[in-house]
Amino acid sequence: MDSHAFERVIDGDKNLTQVTEDVFSPLEKRGTGRWWTAFLVAASALFLGLVAIGYQVYTGIGTWGLNRTVGWGFDITNFVFWVGIGHAGTLISAVLLLFRQKWRTSINRAAEAMTIFAVMCAGIFPLIHMGRPWLAHWVFPYPNPRGPLWVNWRSPLLWDVFAIGTYFTISALFWYVGLVPDLATARDRARGIRKRILSLFSLGWNGSARSWSRHEIACVLLAGLATPLVVSVHSVVSTDFATAVIPGWHATLFPPYFVIGAVFSGFAMVLTLMLIARKVMHFEDYITPRHIGAMCKILCFTGTIVGLAYMTEFFTAWYSAAPYEQFVFMNRAAGPMAWAFWIMVSCNVIAPQLLWFRKVRTSLAAVFVLALVINVGMWFERFVIIVTSLHRDFLPSAWSAYIPTSIEIATLIGSFGLFFTLFLLFCRFVPMIAAAEIKTVIRDRRASDDAPPAALPVGAAGVDERRAA
Repeated sequence: MDSHAFERVIDGDKNLTQVTEDVFSPLEKRGTGRWWTAFLVAASALFLGLVAIGYQVYTGIGTWGLNRTVGWGFDITNFVFWVGIGHAGTLISAVLLLFRQKWRTSINRAAEAMTIFAVMCAGIFPLIHMGRPWLAHWVFPYPNPRGPLWVNWRSPLLWDVFAIGTYFTISALFWYVGLVPDLATARDRARGIRKRILSLFSLGWNGSARSWSRHEIACVLLAGLATPLVVSVHSVVSTDFATAVIPGWHATLFPPYFVIGAVFSGFAMVLTLMLIARKVMHFEDYITPRHIGAMCKILCFTGTIVGLAYMTEFFTAWYSAAPYEQFVFMNRAAGPMAWAFWIMVSCNVIAPQLLWFRKVRTSLAAVFVLALVINVGMWFERFVIIVTSLHRDFLPSAWSAYIPTSIEIATLIGSFGLFFTLFLLFCRFVPMIAAAEIKTVIRDRRASDDAPPAALPVGAAGVDERRAA
């Protein structure tokens, strides 16, 4: 498959009916053996995580490897990691929509779903970290019979609740609104109980000009609301650290540093999932080397900025002449946890530089390996920021080591199990490619070439596919 496959799709090698068949026919068939194998593995990991969570809720968070010095460990590391993973979906969907980038149409649906699932995984860890998750509703200012109850606005936990809650709500709305035309197409092809369910969720979509006009206005408005969240959400998460006085955290660099790191890790996860889906779902004509190359260039750009942020941190520590600040960064690079620091640097700074070479960007196997490496490196980045800033306190007598327990590792595995279980169910029951948007691109391209109009907007997807065929 060459880099011009997607252009051939929108230029006429595939008519509108063929696009519909390619996207919707896999949903109408039984799950393949490979899908069931992947689903059982993901579900097993999820079950392991649920058992671990149940055990630590019943026993207490003393089952973790935390101590008086290292009060944050795997729990907050995983929280920040999953929030970062969710950023690429909003960037691809909202920002690229506002800039009218057509290449987003093949990957935006899956990226939006990935955002929602990643935020759900992120929400697990602060909830457990509270120690009493059954009292989680106390973080909301709600009327109650116990007298005046107001939340502590100085608590980083509360900042995260409102930031992540807002981000999840807007992302879910944006994903669902964009999905409505394709749900209507699936409704028109379905039978029985599946048809009734799809009729409910397609909201009576009829493909009229009025429906399309309202749909496009809603998408642009939600994109406008979601775009500032790309910056604000992870900036809020970064203030959990930047507002502290602990060396290694107290830095004004953190908000932009965290945001660009989130985009970096999010695009790496999108690439990982898209390369698998491209092969398994036979979407080679829609997820092409052109899309993969564009995402690789973004990875190369953001990875370079992440490397600059690392150097800026070291330069700031040196220039500050503050002994505690300097010690933290020297301890990261040469202390007992230097192995984690150098894994982070190797995966996030050195490995992405391979993407400067065209041969690497056009090798799907190399891109897949690099995307996995970046995901590993970005997890270690959060681990290094959190643990290496805490395990050496101001007083040497308070220094301690941090070793995660099997319960913490099982919870991390369970979060990945939840993510992949939800994503596999999404691939199985929901159109993974935004077919309606691809048809719109085809219609606009043909109209710009002064070709006869493909059809009138009368079908569920906005086009009369029988005439277009």
